[in-house]
Amino acid sequence: MYQRNILGKINESIRFSPATLINGARQTGKSTFIQTSFVGKEAFSYTNLDDLNLLRLAKSDPITFLAQLSPRAAIDEIQRTPELLLPLKKLIDDDRVSRRFLLSGSANILTLPKLSESLAGRMEIYTLWPLSQGEVNGTKERFIDWAFSGEPPFTPSPFSPNQYLEALVRGGYPEALAQMQAGRGPDWFKSYLATILQRDIQEISRIDGLAELPNLLEIIASRAGNLINFADVSRMTKLNAVTLKRYYTLLEMVFLVVEVPAWGTNFEKRLVKSPKVFINDTGLLCYLRGLSQEALRRERGLMGSVMENFVAMELTKQLGWSTTRCNLLHYRTRQGDEVDAVLEAADKRIVGIEVKASMDVKPSDFNGLRSLAETAGKRFHRGFLLYTGTDVIAYDKDLWALPISSLWS
Repeated sequence: MYQRNILGKINESIRFSPATLINGARQTGKSTFIQTSFVGKEAFSYTNLDDLNLLRLAKSDPITFLAQLSPRAAIDEIQRTPELLLPLKKLIDDDRVSRRFLLSGSANILTLPKLSESLAGRMEIYTLWPLSQGEVNGTKERFIDWAFSGEPPFTPSPFSPNQYLEALVRGGYPEALAQMQAGRGPDWFKSYLATILQRDIQEISRIDGLAELPNLLEIIASRAGNLINFADVSRMTKLNAVTLKRYYTLLEMVFLVVEVPAWGTNFEKRLVKSPKVFINDTGLLCYLRGLSQEALRRERGLMGSVMENFVAMELTKQLGWSTTRCNLLHYRTRQGDEVDAVLEAADKRIVGIEVKASMDVKPSDFNGLRSLAETAGKRFHRGFLLYTGTDVIAYDKDLWALPISSLWS
């Protein structure tokens, strides 16, 4: 059982908001999290719409279904019954004081047709991703809050090259961690993807003939950490632009694919505006690319994009509970300067993070961060080069090299 670091935010939400939605990919631990943290402890009843009898009732008579629920009710897999959301809105409007609904879903219901405004202003939304490194180790990471503070860097606990390789390949799906220890990781990921691609997406899309989805996901995985080029992907998949974009959106809806937008200003014409694309978990990414620890150790050139994906998702997870409200972006100029991750706070201060899957650091590795600092001006707070070495190194004013393990130590 893993303590989820987003618990405090959810506890706060159910105190003040009539509805709270916890969404995320299948098998990230949503059902376990709800049952262990809120059913019993917070007096929530629990209903799972994977139960076919309950699903039929919810679809055929949503008003009766909701009337049978307790004032504090958790409804799992809500994306299977969009028919519930409008009656749910009425229940909330009739009783905002005592009614509390905790919803969870394996698809982003706010992107489903006609549902994006159903609970606007009545619901707070959180995403439960695969386990972060802190959650695996039983700690709560505060890297983002520290990055925007004025505190000096610290030296984290040592983390060896083999530990990094293990962390990349195992990923953070709770059940997959146990399967990995038994040597069954590839079998688990194969079954997992079959469930999502053959059942969940079919239910959401009502589209027949999605046979190209596995191939499309593999192609995206091969480009993890890069700008998404739909024209190139269209040529490889033989899908027309409209169909490709629809399929890509479906992969985003079930949280397998994650986009990171570009950072920039309206007057900066030299900046690239295209988003980067990532896979939600490096264990899944390594499975899709056929990468083992041995393969990454043997061909170090393969490790760079996997490590960037790893850092991007660790930051994405920490955004869920950090005190500092900020967005995750990336920076790239048309001249080739780039920074892998840019954190932009609500007050417009930015922190740049460059990722290097190497134990060595050169002054030229900071060129992208210096370019970002020049472009951002007074908004630039600090810049960090994360690498697999063990030392904290000051390279310039507000620029440091840090071990990647600083993210969770």
